[in-house]
Parts: sequence; structure tokens; C-alpha cells
Amino acid sequence: MKRAPLLVVAALVAASLVSYGIWGDRVLALVGLGPETSGYLGYIEGETSLIAPPIAGRLLERPVDRGNRVKKGERLFVIDPVMARADVAHAEASLAEAKARYENILTGKRQEEQDVIRGQRREAEASLALAEVELKRQAQLIDRGYTTRQAYDQADSQVRQLRSRAASLAAQEKVGDLAARPDEIEAAKALIGQNQANLDQARKKLEDLMPVAPEDALVENTFFNVGEWVPAGSPVVSLLPDFRVKLRFFVPQEDVAQARMGREVGFTCDSCPAGLKATIIYVSPRAEYTPPVIYSQSARTKLVFLVEARPTSRATPLPPGLPIAVAPFGAPPSGTSPSGRSPPGRSP
Repeated sequence: MKRAPLLVVAALVAASLVSYGIWGDRVLALVGLGPETSGYLGYIEGETSLIAPPIAGRLLERPVDRGNRVKKGERLFVIDPVMARADVAHAEASLAEAKARYENILTGKRQEEQDVIRGQRREAEASLALAEVELKRQAQLIDRGYTTRQAYDQADSQVRQLRSRAASLAAQEKVGDLAARPDEIEAAKALIGQNQANLDQARKKLEDLMPVAPEDALVENTFFNVGEWVPAGSPVVSLLPDFRVKLRFFVPQEDVAQARMGREVGFTCDSCPAGLKATIIYVSPRAEYTPPVIYSQSARTKLVFLVEARPTSRATPLPPGLPIAVAPFGAPPSGTSPSGRSPPGRSP
């Protein structure tokens, strides 16, 4: 009679061992102590863009609020642009002046100025013709002895002076049709380039005071309200573009050799549709110990490697901090979310 309880106990122990072999891993997995069956676990991380003005000023406009979505090219905020617009106007005026000077030295003198020189030249030529006739007459008279040598010398001097004046006016007329010297032209051209650079700088400064969204993005946060003074370089708005969302998950050391750049992996998350894919963009070259707090049901391995992947589809919004489960390399996605539940539309 005493052997019967012993047989019962032995039978119960044997049944427990058999049951543990079949159900033990599942039971432990439910309480977070069993081996992992949902793949490599991690979370979503977002890389925000901080938009800040390069110079200090008062915030006049901020048409976006925290939580809004903005399209590429939409205005984010406006810092008081009065001084910047004045700098642009000054640079535009300086550039216009430099261009006008350059054009002026390329065209020579005006037509009216040239007409004055031509008139003076014709007058000198007419006087020269009369002086030459007088010189010829004085030469005939001195040969006959009807005039003095002094009168002849005066006529000869008059002819020489008028010839020099006519030649000088002809040269002035020719120079008036020419442009400035090559060195002056190059200096004027360099001045145009300098003023153009100043104008570009002034316009860029004005543009930086009224920035627009570089990409479609979510306004993650705002740091200043309208009317407040914004120091130079202080962010006014932080944006989270859709393409700057990535997966961060940890791969055990025995599987890290299969984590290659450009490899596509499948992943799941709570309340996410099935079939989500991501492309590996980074594999850490250094191992690290499993952190004490991680989105995981167990910590079977001690050494893990950080891997980052970029989602291939932007249709599904993935908020930063969302737990995800990546399918093991060489295996199809498990179809379960990090919490152990199947995603919508799929049976467990």
C-alpha cells in the first residue's frame, strides 16, 4: 500500500518532464523568461532637424505649431528682416553702380563730346589752310624783297602751331572712340564680381531669416513664441522628416556576420500592417553587452551588435520610441508584434 503513492509521484514527475519539453519554452516565453521567438528586438528612432536663424532678432511670425505636418517649401518662421532687407537694397545699388561704370568705360566718350572735338578739329584745319596760304605769300614777297624776315617767320610759326593743334584734335577724336585701358576694364569687372558676391550674401542672410521646410516633415517641437527675442543660432523649430526615421535593433554575435549593408529585412510592430521592410544602413563594428533595459522578453545572449535600418516605405507612420521586432536573418517574418500579439489582419 505504501508503494502506490510513490508510483503516483513518479508518474506525475514523468508527466511534468514530458509537458515541460513540449510546453516549457512557450510558458516561459509568456512570462518573459524563455528563449526569444520574435527575432531581433529594438525600437524606432527619429533624427530631427533643428532650424535656427544665423543672426539674432525678434520672432515676427511662426505659422507652424507642434504636431503639424509641413510640406516642402512651406514657411516655418520669420525673424525681423528690416535690417537684412536694407542690406540687400544697398548691395543692389552698389552692383548697379559698378555695372554702369563698367559699361561706361567700354563705350568711350559720348557722341556729343565727339562732335565737339570734331568741330574743333575742322576749325583748326581751316585756320591751317589759311595760314599755309599766308606763308606761301610771305615766301614770295621775301624773295622779291617786299617784306621782312620777321613777317615770314611769324607766318611759318602760325602754320606749325595750327598743324600741331589739328593733329592733337584728331588724336583726341580717335581716343574718344576707344574704350578704357585693359587694366581699368579688368578692375571694373572685378568690382562687379565683388558687389555681386555682397548681394548674394545679403540675399542669403535675408533668406535665412525666413526659412522654409527643406522636406515634408512633422513639426516635432517649437522653442520660441511670436514676439520673443531669438539668439543667433538658437533653434526655433525642430522637424522630423519621414525619411529620417530608422530602426535600431540588436543582433547577437552569432548572427552579426549576416547583417550586411544594403540587406533588406522584415519587421513588425504593434498595430502596424504586415509586410513592413527596411534596408540595413549601419552595422556597429563593436560589440556591447546586452543593456539592462531593452525592448526584449529575454536576454539569452550577452554580446550584441547595434544595427540600423531605414524603412523602405513611408506610407506607415512610425513614431520614435515604438518597439519593433526584426525577423531573424534567413527566416521569414514571424508575424508577431514585440508584445507577442499578431498584427491586424493576421492570425496568431
